[in-house]
Amino acid sequence: MNEFALIILATLFVTNALDVLADVLNLRALSPRVPEEFAGVYDAERYARAQEYTRVRTRFGFVTSGFDMLLLPGFWFAGGFGVLDVWVRSFGLPAIITGLCYIGILAAGRSLLALPFSIYSTFVIEQRFGFNRTTWKTFAADVLKGALLALLLGAPLLALVLWLFSSAGPMAWLYAWGAVTVIMLAVQYVAPTWIMPLFNRFAALAEGPLRDEILRYAEAVRFPMKGIFVMDGSKRSTRANAFFTGFGRHRRIVLFDTLIEKHTPAELTAVLAHEIGHYRRKHILISTALGIAQSGMMLFLLSLFVESGALSRAFFVEEHSVYAALVFFGMLYSPVSFLLSLALHALSRKHEFEADRYAVRSYRNAEALIDALKKLSVSNLANLTPHPLYVALHHSHPPLLQRIAAIRKVAGEKIPRRGKMRLRWRDVV
Repeated sequence: MNEFALIILATLFVTNALDVLADVLNLRALSPRVPEEFAGVYDAERYARAQEYTRVRTRFGFVTSGFDMLLLPGFWFAGGFGVLDVWVRSFGLPAIITGLCYIGILAAGRSLLALPFSIYSTFVIEQRFGFNRTTWKTFAADVLKGALLALLLGAPLLALVLWLFSSAGPMAWLYAWGAVTVIMLAVQYVAPTWIMPLFNRFAALAEGPLRDEILRYAEAVRFPMKGIFVMDGSKRSTRANAFFTGFGRHRRIVLFDTLIEKHTPAELTAVLAHEIGHYRRKHILISTALGIAQSGMMLFLLSLFVESGALSRAFFVEEHSVYAALVFFGMLYSPVSFLLSLALHALSRKHEFEADRYAVRSYRNAEALIDALKKLSVSNLANLTPHPLYVALHHSHPPLLQRIAAIRKVAGEKIPRRGKMRLRWRDVV
């Protein structure tokens, strides 16, 4: 066992141990008492149900992570990577096609093994707690569409990366970075109109009090609202959400139909103000730029190891190849990926506070935003008292009680009024 194997195994066990510790602490942080802030929002029965949901999901997480801990080392030390490499090479195909087959078989095998867990999660756990509305037909269609998209979008990009690292010399990582960046941006640009409609229906928000309130707010903050859409989220789940997606004329603000069912126009406008806050504070651009930078760093580091026969031998693959190095580097990169995820989650939580601040200062209705967040937590059976370690490892949003406290603090601040609700961006950020 060489140093690469030791690093990968150590990372695998350390990160898994941290996850288990965070889960255990998270369960211990559960309290049967409803937080004072939620008195009158959660009744005792519903709150107990929310905590039971956290327990069930956590126990299920122990099973799935335990399976993963057995699967990778088991396949690895049984010589699976080497056997698969010999078998794929026996086809006598060109190197890039061989690489696509090797990586594709590994990815397909992992997806098939994960499928029973996904089915159990959807049709047992989510069904038990009243969330699931997915039919078997919809579930199967989603799996097939996802696989087809991975094939149509992922395979050409992977082939290009393999070709570049095989033939473009020391600058291959830079050319690959450029290609990955172009494709990332192109996908984000077209996703709202070409990709997302493959899975859901989107309809323009209908005339009525909600649209009137949203347009009144949008006019006040000088934000053109040409793309407000309602998505049929109820097709799969009772969960509610809203999000901002796309660039330029493909930019969309999307409200789940389940969100509209459960909230007042003021609450929904406050939620939408939060999403506009992400746009105005350039959070979407920052996230995109960080994603591009991260891919560049990963490809550069890959270029340092792509010729390493020792990395292939760590996985009992005797004949070195670019495609095998790409797979194994992905596991060697896991310590960096883990540390980056901590930083990115922290940044995301900061962005959520900033978007809340924008919503409160621009819409001037803190209670509407608080009420919306409370209703969302109740309908989604959210854990109101997550442990700080669990938050650091897994949460892209701050704990709800912290968000509400921050919103109340912002609401107590004074900002200058500019005529009848007409505000400048710098007045509300």
